[in-house]
Amino acid sequence: MEADDFPEPAAEVSAIDPATLKSRIDAGDDVTILDVRATSEYEEWAIDGPSVTVENIPYFELIDGISDDDLDRIPEGDPLVVICAKGGSSEYIAGMLVEEGRDAVNLAEGMNGWASIYEALEVEAYDGPGALYQYQRPSSGCLGYLVVDGDEAAVIDPLRAFTDRYLEDADAHDADLVYAMDTHIHADHVSGLRELDDADVTGIIPENAVDRGVTYADDLATAAHEDEFQVGDATIQAIYTPGHTTGMTSFLVGESFLATGDGLFIESVARPDLEDGDDGAPDAARTLHDSLQNRVRTLDDDVVIGGAHFSDAAAPNDDGTYTARLGDLVEDMDALTMDQSDFIDLVLADMPPRPGNYEEIIATNLGQEAVDDETAFELELGPNNCAASQDALTSD
Repeated sequence: MEADDFPEPAAEVSAIDPATLKSRIDAGDDVTILDVRATSEYEEWAIDGPSVTVENIPYFELIDGISDDDLDRIPEGDPLVVICAKGGSSEYIAGMLVEEGRDAVNLAEGMNGWASIYEALEVEAYDGPGALYQYQRPSSGCLGYLVVDGDEAAVIDPLRAFTDRYLEDADAHDADLVYAMDTHIHADHVSGLRELDDADVTGIIPENAVDRGVTYADDLATAAHEDEFQVGDATIQAIYTPGHTTGMTSFLVGESFLATGDGLFIESVARPDLEDGDDGAPDAARTLHDSLQNRVRTLDDDVVIGGAHFSDAAAPNDDGTYTARLGDLVEDMDALTMDQSDFIDLVLADMPPRPGNYEEIIATNLGQEAVDDETAFELELGPNNCAASQDALTSD
């Protein structure tokens, strides 16, 4: 039986929506989860947190009936939240548990629903014109940014799954979305750049990314090093910072905030192997070191850094955003003060697995493959894994 083809459960099952579950986790409430996906899926990505207890028992181990031994290994919860991929098998298992007298609820839409959570928080440390907001997708750690000043707005690193959201948010600020910018050709999510361009927003890709084989470059604008774009009174300047990819370009917003894409995160630096593989990684790491030293570290220490991702190793700022002062990162992150040789050795050591489906995602973002919205959403499920390992990158 397929996980999505389960009949209605015999007992009535209540549902908890993903946003409510996240608010409980964020509040530090004790949350107990029974994840009934296959163990391989669970190990790839799962809901976690300091106050979260999770037990993984695949649904097919319970489908023929829940024995006393099963009940012994299934945790109690207040209530127990049962989770699967799309909400079908978890609803059925939750119904079986309710019949057994357990307090169990189903996560609506499963992990797909969890992947639909997308929050916007104001970056309070931003000191430029207008306001800056950080978009957060907790399921994958993807981050994006909305710059608003007066009646104009721009989005940096938009996701295709949330194209309408950017337009709606700009409108809520009484602003027109005038620019959509990608820092590079992403390997972990499908970009919303072309969809926004089709909605009369000027899409911008880094000029140095075009040679990777971008098929739609003539239809969009490009950003070369030190090019500037106006959003109200806020100036967004392109700063070429290759290393993670040959086209990687950061955007300096209002001389106060640097959207670093996948070049620099608040807990790590970029992995250098997603464009040219293991063979090209040493040269890419060398280039990344040059970019960080000569293009990023030369900025004022008070410039706020925000990457395109965060990992479990990242701690949010007081405002809830994954941002940090450049000066603090230089003080805390060993990788930013190493000589080139040591830096290369460090970032090449113990790199995490590459993002799932990254080759197809890259081909889609280059315009070399076409996928529908549902396929695009499914391609990017799971962790982003775009950073080097966090081990030894930061000082004790």
